[in-house]
Amino acid sequence: MSSTAIPYDTTLSPTKPTGGRVRAVAGACAGNLVEWYDFFVYAYTAIYFSSSFFPAGDPASQLLASAGVLAVGYFMRPLGGWLFGWIADTRGRKVSMILSVFMMCAGSLMIAALPTYETIGFAAPVLLLVARLVQGLSIGGEYGAGATYLSEIATKGRRGFFSSFQYATLIAGQLVALMVLLVLQSLLPVAELKAWGWRVPFLIGALLAIVVVVLRRTMQETASEEAMHRKEAGSLAGLWQHKRAVALVVAFTMGGSLYFYVFTSYMQKLLINTARLDATTTSVIMTAALALFMLLQPLFGMLADRVGIKTNMLLFTGLATLAVVPLLSTLATVSNPVVAFALVMTALVIAAFYTPIAGIVKADLFPPEVRCLGVGFPYAVANALFGGTAEFIALSFKQAGSESHFSYYVAAVVSVSFLGAVLMPDLRTRGYLDGTGAIERAR
Repeated sequence: MSSTAIPYDTTLSPTKPTGGRVRAVAGACAGNLVEWYDFFVYAYTAIYFSSSFFPAGDPASQLLASAGVLAVGYFMRPLGGWLFGWIADTRGRKVSMILSVFMMCAGSLMIAALPTYETIGFAAPVLLLVARLVQGLSIGGEYGAGATYLSEIATKGRRGFFSSFQYATLIAGQLVALMVLLVLQSLLPVAELKAWGWRVPFLIGALLAIVVVVLRRTMQETASEEAMHRKEAGSLAGLWQHKRAVALVVAFTMGGSLYFYVFTSYMQKLLINTARLDATTTSVIMTAALALFMLLQPLFGMLADRVGIKTNMLLFTGLATLAVVPLLSTLATVSNPVVAFALVMTALVIAAFYTPIAGIVKADLFPPEVRCLGVGFPYAVANALFGGTAEFIALSFKQAGSESHFSYYVAAVVSVSFLGAVLMPDLRTRGYLDGTGAIERAR
């Protein structure tokens, strides 16, 4: 399909007041922040509530904990990407985004109110698993709809800048979750945190999600009626007409997600377990690095608006392929916290060529009738396979006594993304948002 399609509803034309556009972006990004806050807060508070749901000496509960709850957040994402992609492409981006944050609210409220194992027995970990299933489904749907909405509501020449706030608020959600926990730790003793204090962050997340639902009800719709009523809208058959675009989304997500998770979530474990840095020092390093990384997002988004998304993708994938082995090798032996911070920031600056445009580079590959499905579904599959397994594979290499080989695995995966960047057409002329939509045509 090479014909140019209407990228967004005419009610969002560039002549509309900037204030309305800013409010729409704020609604989309507030929801993204709350969704990721809810998702991360589970990891941060698990140390306090795990014994309430998975008591020692109960093999069935322990098995459920290890095999289900820890992995389900990632592996529900493909289903969420498909379901909410279909909803967004056939019923509207706004409807999909309201439903996804409402579902995250329900999952958080459910965890906050769950009775413990002592009260209801084996039903407690089962219900916790159900709540995480709901949250995983929700976060899988949020990415595609959010990326699509931000790409469509932005004006030509500023799409990278607008798109950058998706990852900025993702990181902000992680930092807010950490700050809430730190406040609780300063106010409550450990015994009270284990007894009831761990429920507070989930309740906060549920309440914030309700506020976001109200905000999103006022958002303008970006999908046109014409696109939503096309025969191929939201269908896998329609998506399959865009094989090259799907392959590019998978290629970019493989390297982008793996690299991001290695230098964010896994990095804390590497610095503590391998480099032997103090846990508190490591937390300070990573919090400072993530905060600075968040501030870089709009700057690198604006850079992409000037030099083109293809250039940004070539810089990220090329630099990451070359730098990941020496960076991880040095970080594994670092002893100076300042040097560790500098190395982590170097890795994150490289990532900043990709993260601000991670959504728009995918959205620009698809026409509006399958855009949310095209962004969300292949992304979620590749994210689960490569991002979601990053820590498991890294620890498997470590257990086998060949931890250094993990960096070569990361480099190999990112090199696939580099190949995708080389083969990707220039979206300024051939993308669907501002170009001819000739993505499937050979170079």
